[in-house]
Amino acid sequence: MAEERLQKILSHAGVTSRRKAEQLIVEGRVTVNGGVISELGSKADLEHDHIKVDGRLVRAPKRHVYIALNKPRGCVTTVSDPEGRETVMHLLRGVRGRVFPVGRLDYHSEGLLLLTNDGEFAHRLTAPASQVIKTYVVKVNGALTAEQERLFREGIPLHGRKTAPAEIKLIKPGENPWYELRIVEGRQNQIRLMFKYFGRLVEKLRRVKIGFLELDLPPGRYRALNPAEIERFRRLLKLDHAKHS
Repeated sequence: MAEERLQKILSHAGVTSRRKAEQLIVEGRVTVNGGVISELGSKADLEHDHIKVDGRLVRAPKRHVYIALNKPRGCVTTVSDPEGRETVMHLLRGVRGRVFPVGRLDYHSEGLLLLTNDGEFAHRLTAPASQVIKTYVVKVNGALTAEQERLFREGIPLHGRKTAPAEIKLIKPGENPWYELRIVEGRQNQIRLMFKYFGRLVEKLRRVKIGFLELDLPPGRYRALNPAEIERFRRLLKLDHAKHS
């Protein structure tokens, strides 16, 4: 096997997402053949090198696992939390093999979350270039005007960069209306910040769909994706179907 960047190896091996793998490397928690590696450009070969994270040997996963979870409010979308809060991993009792969340839902948000040990699947699904639509329903503390909805659709400045075009539809009018949103980005707290830009606070936020996959679980429950769903995602993400097992 040819040498690859360490963060890509860790992601493919199901250790964590590629972004988190970069953080592990910078923090000096990754060793190759006994030496600490802290530069992001470093490469290795999983078949011939001994790669360890926090002292644990990294091995390629024997099989890929794909899980859909209905994340409840009040837990964080990480493998571990330095503040000691409950994470989504606490909900996965009975899952064999190490998996990690694909993307994120913040502490107060809920809804559909995918977890896997397939690093390339996770990378493709979260990359804006893949144009995978995520659908949310959102309750806010006041309606947007028609002009604000237009700006919402076209994109607003967020941390110095305009948001990608979005779809927004009022689905339940009132003093605290509900909107349906469809976006392809997944910046941290993006939806809450977009509404905040117009002086509105998000009271409830639930992701109900990722691509074609709809939320079909009660809060806190999970299930494995079936082979047809996995294959459909791999076609959507233009992944080589022969690589999964």
